[in-house]
Amino acid sequence: MNSEVSSRPAGGFYVVGIAGSLRRGSFNRALLAAAQELAPATLRITARDLSTIPLYNADLEENGLPGPVVQLRDSVREADAVLFVTPEYNHGMSGVLKNALDWLSRPPRASALHGKPAAIMGATPGMVGTARAQDQLRQAFIFTNTFAMIQPEVLVNRAHEKFDKSGRLTDETTRQFLSKFLERFEQWIARFRAQVTS
Repeated sequence: MNSEVSSRPAGGFYVVGIAGSLRRGSFNRALLAAAQELAPATLRITARDLSTIPLYNADLEENGLPGPVVQLRDSVREADAVLFVTPEYNHGMSGVLKNALDWLSRPPRASALHGKPAAIMGATPGMVGTARAQDQLRQAFIFTNTFAMIQPEVLVNRAHEKFDKSGRLTDETTRQFLSKFLERFEQWIARFRAQVTS
């Protein structure tokens, strides 16, 4: 078993966090870091880097999955839930995140995302707060049978005013809302765990 899963907090949950941006100074990577900081002690969030994931190619899949893809799939499969953090590019999710979903959605009806509880959040310098990208991500979850929490929504707009130069979330209102979001996410995960064990 993955050592991160084996160190799951007592009575709590292990969550894989995936940010759909490769930029070092990404607001979405910073938002994921803030979630790790503000999560309840019973919710352990481990971030997964997508920079080594190749573009989806069925030939690669047939000839043996690349190591980074295997690691990503295994970590998602072993996790209790997944936290997706998406930027918004051209009214949709990033190509980086869509590519990760394409790998994670295989094989159909038996993928690492099948039946998995999830939550979505995002940050942008714009005013819409990644709402359209989040909706697009929810559409993809129909195929993967992934159960994304509906409310509350974390739509961080004007992100350049809410993070400092080091990438720390400094806006107190957003920090408080993110804390409540994570508490609700833990409750959402618990509902699915109860169904599995009942």
